[in-house]
Order: sequence, then C-alpha cells, then structure tokens
Amino acid sequence: MGASRSSGTTDELGPDEDSGGGPPGCSTNPGAPASGEGGLPGAPDGSELLAALLDGMDAALCAFDAAGTVTHWNREAERILGWSAQEAVGRAGFAGWAVRRADADEVRARLMSAMDAPGRQVHEFALLRKDGGRVLVRTQSAGVRGADGKPAGVYCAFSEVHAQIDLERAIALSEALLEDASWGVVLVDVDLRPTVVNAYASRALGGGRTRLLGRPLGELVVQGVEELEAALHHVLAEGAPSAPAELWVTLRTAEGERRRCWRSGFLRLASPLTEEPVPLGVGWLFRDVTAAKLAEQEADRLRFRASQLHRAARTASECEDPMEAATSLLDFALAGFADHVLVDLVAGERLVRTAATPFDAPGPCLPVAGGSIPARYGPGHPALQSVERTGTVRTSASAGEAGAAGAAAWATERRWPRDAAHALCAVLRSRGRTLGVLTFLRAANRAAFERPDTAYAETVAARVAGAVDLAQVTRGAGG
Repeated sequence: MGASRSSGTTDELGPDEDSGGGPPGCSTNPGAPASGEGGLPGAPDGSELLAALLDGMDAALCAFDAAGTVTHWNREAERILGWSAQEAVGRAGFAGWAVRRADADEVRARLMSAMDAPGRQVHEFALLRKDGGRVLVRTQSAGVRGADGKPAGVYCAFSEVHAQIDLERAIALSEALLEDASWGVVLVDVDLRPTVVNAYASRALGGGRTRLLGRPLGELVVQGVEELEAALHHVLAEGAPSAPAELWVTLRTAEGERRRCWRSGFLRLASPLTEEPVPLGVGWLFRDVTAAKLAEQEADRLRFRASQLHRAARTASECEDPMEAATSLLDFALAGFADHVLVDLVAGERLVRTAATPFDAPGPCLPVAGGSIPARYGPGHPALQSVERTGTVRTSASAGEAGAAGAAAWATERRWPRDAAHALCAVLRSRGRTLGVLTFLRAANRAAFERPDTAYAETVAARVAGAVDLAQVTRGAGG
C-alpha cells in the first residue's frame, strides 16, 4: 500500500511470504534495535540490507510484537508523523503520543486484531503528528507468525488518505483509459512499437489487442506513418505538443485500404522512480474524426462551388456572345473541379468539338480554332453513352491502366488529353432537346469523380446548355 510512487512495495510483504515465520525483515524480538537496524518481527536482527530496504520504502511502516509494543519504525513513518524511530520504538502502542487517548483502545484493538485474522486488514483512522496536528491515514495490517506457528506480532503499513486516494484515482484512471475509454489509447515504447493498446485503438488499427503489440507502426499504417513517427520522435525529444494534431493515415485492413483522420494528442512518459526523468515511451491518445472532417470538407467544397457558380453567372450576364458566356461559365467551373473540359455539340448523327481547354497545358476554355470539327469517338464512348442515355456517365482508367503509360493509352484511345485518367460526361439539355455533351477530365494524381461531383457537373451543364441554346437561336435568327 505505497503512499507515493512505488505503490506495490508493502503489498509484497505478506503474512505467509517469509522463510523464517514472518515477512522479510521482520523480527519477533521486542527488544530489536531502535534505529531501524533490525527488521520486522521474525527476521534476523542487525540485517543492514533489510534495514536499508525498510527505510527506503515509500510506504510508512511500523511493527508491533504480540504485546502491542512498537518494535520498528521506518523513515516514511517519521516523515508523515514527525516521530523518529528512537522516539517511537519501545512504546506500548500509539496511546498518548500518536493517537488521542480517547481513541487509543479502539485503534489498538483494530490493529492487533490482524494478528489472529487471515490476510490483510484495511482501516482508516486519525493519527497525531509530533507537532500536535492530526492526519487521516489508511492502514494495511497483517499478522506475523513465529517459527513455532504462533502469533508473534503485527506489521502495519500506512499512508495519508489523500495520497492513497490520489494513487487510487491514478490507477483507476489508467485502467479506465486502457479498457473502456471512448478514444484510442496506445502506449508506445522508445522504439515506437505499441506496448499497450486499448479496445478502441485495436478496432481503429484493425487488429486484436495482443496481435498489435511489438509490431512496427509501418506494418499497420500504409500511408501517413512517417508523420506519425515524426510526431512520436518529437514528443520523446521535446515533450508533448501544446495542441492536438490531426493526422490522415491509410490503414491496411482485411477489407482493403481505408483512409482515416485521427485527432491525436501525445504525452511523454517518464519513470517516476528516478530523480532524472528516464523516457519510457509515449502515450498516444486519438479519436477517429474522419466523418466530421469529410463533412467539413464537403461543406467547404459546396460553399466554394456555390461561390464559383455565383461569380460565373455574374460574368456570363455581361457577355454579349452566348458562346462566350458558356465558355466563361466553364472557366469558373473548372477551378478545383477538373483539369480539362470538352464541349461536343450534336450535329445531325454525330458530335462535333466546339470548345475545349488546351490538351497540353492548363488554360481557359476556348472555341475550337477554325470552327467545329467532328469528334472521332468510337462505339461505346462515354460521351456517346451520355447522349444516348440522356444522363451523366462517370469512368476512370482501370487498375491495370493506372500507370502513366497505361493511363495515356486509355486517354488516347478515347480522344482525350494524354494525362486524363478520370472522366465525367454530362449531357447538355435545353427546352427538351439534347444539344450535346460536356466532358470534365481529371489527371491520375486526383481522385475519381464521385456522386457529389455529378450533381455539380449537371448544374454547370444546365447553365451551359442554356447559353448554347441561346447561341443557336441567335445564330438562326441572324441567318
């Protein structure tokens, strides 16, 4: 029952754990040396090693013979109560000096009852300090038997209640964190290998709690492990950061790779048993905030796109030529959305390329130089599918074509810029008629188009279709 840092010290002294009838360092001789040179009842007198062990304990410890006389008193007991070993050893119990006389009989009875009881007994009562102050202590007492098996005395370990409660709170907190916490807790050693993993963290890392122990983090995290290890190294060298960090990682799981965002805090762990802090590793606490971060990103994306559409509409309204308004709309729509855009309009039974961004470099969407030219799309081309279905078509280079050469061949076959790896074709419809198709393209270093992108592309296509329809009507009226 250690009162401070080595909480298990006195728990190792049990009533049945000695080789000579009592706990290590105990003596049944009431006349043991008063300076702490002896041990507890039952141990050889004058043992310097045991005396040093007793005096070095973090728990206050005293011992009584069978008659209730104090036989031993260590330095922690002196620190708590102020009475030295010379003043304490040889007194008959605590009456009149370490306990008020009114409480002495009760305290003596409770302590000495441990001599005949099995195991340890835990009590709380007030003791008197040498300066007259009172201190509430919690005691663990256990009986000691002599070589003949008869009761020979009692030893008692005690600590201030508030210190013990602080210790118990710390232990309870650590156990709760490592068992039932609603965030991940991982203890990492100085080699950056997990040594303790709680249930939340094991689920987040995609493995059983014991299977994760001792494994390099690189075996668990496919991408982002460098940032994570850099943070851990920084904590070991410099201490904990002042604020949580958000780390994006890609995990290898049985279902495949998945990308997660962890809001992480770090604590440097140092041994409390040394005067100079000795690093034991890092306590890493994290919570999966992927859903919240994705929602935040989507909200930001929607705000930006709405702003772009608003600016595009204002710019288009100032354009005298409807086709110029259409290309201006596309210039605003491209920002942050795609790398290329193609405008193919229906001309009889085929599509003709009317406007496009440059194939070889970033640039604005401009009408095709020299007039519209037929788009040589083969059967089953995504743009043709979009016109036939009167809907939106998404496509990407397959896994086998993911390399630079494969993606270039895939794009060239479809008459698209060589760097294209993802495409979204949205049909242009106005007044119930199909006017053409709008094709957005992304390079291989960007993500494929998703459903939210489809909604945005269809909104842009509806506005572009209105401008194209007006251009055709204006041209017909002028002719």
